[in-house]
Amino acid sequence: MSEAETDDKHDMSEGSKHLDAEEQEQAARHATPRALVIHEIIREEGEEELARTNIALALSGLAAGLSMGFSFLTEALIQAGLPKAVWTHTIASFGYSTGFLIVVLARQQLFTESTLTAILPVITRRNLKTLGDAFRLWAIVLATNLIGTWIFAALVHVPQIFPADVNQALQELAQQAVPPIFFATLLRAFFAGWLIALMVWILPAAQASRLATILMITYVVALAHLSHIVAGSAEAAYSVLSGTSSLTQYFTLFLVPTLLGNTIGGILMVTVLNHGSIAPEIHGAKPAEESK
Repeated sequence: MSEAETDDKHDMSEGSKHLDAEEQEQAARHATPRALVIHEIIREEGEEELARTNIALALSGLAAGLSMGFSFLTEALIQAGLPKAVWTHTIASFGYSTGFLIVVLARQQLFTESTLTAILPVITRRNLKTLGDAFRLWAIVLATNLIGTWIFAALVHVPQIFPADVNQALQELAQQAVPPIFFATLLRAFFAGWLIALMVWILPAAQASRLATILMITYVVALAHLSHIVAGSAEAAYSVLSGTSSLTQYFTLFLVPTLLGNTIGGILMVTVLNHGSIAPEIHGAKPAEESK
């Protein structure tokens, strides 16, 4: 149990003296953690990630990239089994959550999660060593995530593995992953990075609802056609392998705007805002009433 969690339970026991010890423990287990507790849970997780070796990060990142390919495949499988209708995308988008469920529950290293977990230690410690460790993690995880998606795309692109209707659905989804407008992709990626980092922030408080939390948030990403650097890379790589898009388009119309948008959305809208809201508690600042 972290120090923040211990303090949270102590605060509850101080205000629940009418309960016996067992009842106080039950109340503590069912209470929503304070923002400071959530911050410390995620920061400690980030510290552990920053301490991992290069090979450990690379293998975990590769596993995550491969796993995220199942978002692409599952969505295509559902779409192939549905009639062409205005609601087809609404139903098929549930398949997009598959890769995220695997990655999060299996504790594999995903780049967009690290816009929160790896950056909280940086803005808490505020030293060059931690910043360097975060850049090292980002570089290794992003590279291996993308390699994993290309491997997955190559595997599902092998002829005669799937029926013609599934191949058609894969092709349709792949074409959507490389839109022609740079700024529109960047903005969609901004929202996706915001949502995925927010999901990571919510999960420590979700408890038994972790599965539903992951499913709901990633479903919104798919439903809104938001751009995710890893899940989208499997689709964009398939588009390149199919000859629908060029490698130049993969980098200029997908990779660069999506990477920028995911990173800015995750750091600015979740990491900075949530850290800033509890920074006085972290640094031991006194409440305004006590400073008067």
